[in-house]
Parts: sequence; C-alpha cells; structure tokens
Amino acid sequence: MAKMKELKDLYLDELQDLYSAESQLLEALPKVAKKATSKELKTALEAHLEETKTQQEKVAKLLESHDEKPGKETCLAMKGLIAETNKVMGEEMTPEVMDAAIIACAQRVEHYEISGYGTVRSFAESLGLKGDVKVITSIFEQEEAADQKLSSIAEGSVNEKAMAGSSSK
Repeated sequence: MAKMKELKDLYLDELQDLYSAESQLLEALPKVAKKATSKELKTALEAHLEETKTQQEKVAKLLESHDEKPGKETCLAMKGLIAETNKVMGEEMTPEVMDAAIIACAQRVEHYEISGYGTVRSFAESLGLKGDVKVITSIFEQEEAADQKLSSIAEGSVNEKAMAGSSSK
C-alpha cells in the first residue's frame, strides 16, 4: 500500500484491491462450480463467473482512466475467503451438504464484494466522479443480485435437501 495523502489515493488503492479480488475469483469460481451438484447452483455460479469477467474489466478501465495500472495490489481478504472455501470443499460431506457449504462460502465472498463496492462508490461520490459512480453502482447491483440468487437457491431447495440427507442417517 502506497502512502496515501488524500481520499483519491485511498479510492484508487481500494479499486486495486477489488481488481485483485475479481482476478482471484476468476480462478476460483470454475473449481467451485465444478464441485456443486445442484444444477441451479452450478448455473448460478457459472453465470456469476461471466459477470466477474466483466466486473474485472470494468474495474481495470476505471483504474486506467485514472492513469493507474491494474494489478498493483493483492487482496488478502479474498485470498483468505478462497482459502477457506478450498478448505471447506476438501471436507468430507454429502453432495447436498456440500452445496449448502458452497453457498455459505459464496455468500461470504459476495458480502465482501458488496462492502468493497459500497465503499468505493461512496468515495467516488465524495470525489465527484460521476462516471465512476455509475460503473461502480452497476457492479454493486450485480453483486447484490448474486447474493440474493444464492439465498433463493439455498432457501428454495439446497438447505432442505441438506437437511433431508442428514436426517436419513
């Protein structure tokens, strides 16, 4: 993290962090989707992978519009969230419980991203960066929608199947 003298420095540093987070997700999401057994969950994860590609590109363009080269930071929080997800996916579980665990991990990721994009949007608003605010808001809304989709899948079928699997033993 470079020395920060003003809000714009912090704003750009946070964008770098989000760029790194999206980059790490691009590597992790295919493995997570492959482990999911619920067709609806697998489809949602694969769709979010496509959104993540676009989000990473948008963050890169935002950074470049401020004469910043993307990729200067490593998002340690995302690194930790992915490590936790990998640990969970390595546990011995029924497929139904694994789907519930994947949703839990994916929602932690979404909540981190929602927080990050909410923060940089606030910074962009304070800095009067209307174009940036528009781009960030679109990403923020996609992250919220992904979180809601995961909740819907969990509450609609996955949690119930995970419960049924545990009660049948």
